[in-house]
Amino acid sequence: MNPHTYVRGRTRARAAGMALPVILIILVVMLLGSVYLLRSVNSTALTTGTLANDATLSRAADLGLHTAFDWLQQQAKTNKAALLQDSATNAYHANWDGTMSARDDTFWANAKTVPNTNVAYVIYRLCSKPGAYNVVGNACMQTAPSSGNTGPGLGSGFGTGDPLYDASPQIHYLITARIVGGRGSNVTNQMIVLIGA
Repeated sequence: MNPHTYVRGRTRARAAGMALPVILIILVVMLLGSVYLLRSVNSTALTTGTLANDATLSRAADLGLHTAFDWLQQQAKTNKAALLQDSATNAYHANWDGTMSARDDTFWANAKTVPNTNVAYVIYRLCSKPGAYNVVGNACMQTAPSSGNTGPGLGSGFGTGDPLYDASPQIHYLITARIVGGRGSNVTNQMIVLIGA
């Protein structure tokens, strides 16, 4: 028997014995990787479903914004003096103290629900007190509207091309709508509306 042949045979046997543990380790890594991949796909599907649900609720809450805006616009056209005082039946508040948040229950006092939905809304005039905006002691969030003309005039600066402002300011109104969905989810949307005083 050739001694060199025997040594080569033992070397081959050792090399073949090392392959099995390496393959088992690779299989375990692949198994763990597939488990994590499955969990990642499941998590992604849940996140996508939640985002789609939030988008649907947000579009539904916009119905409350539009309903409140329609009422506010109608009041501004027909009876603007009614906007100087609260109207509980219409979820309208003629003042806002600035410290409330849409998360507070007091913010939703006298909230109105859009018929045949679970969308609620409230309207706040951004003034410190009810009544006219120009009464002493009443501070209102307001914007001076531009007539679109340019040139020197009341309220304009000395620069060329400065806008010429009209005399009557626009008062800011905060409309907030929310919808409570399934599984404890809810969406709150807000918009600011400017109406001339």
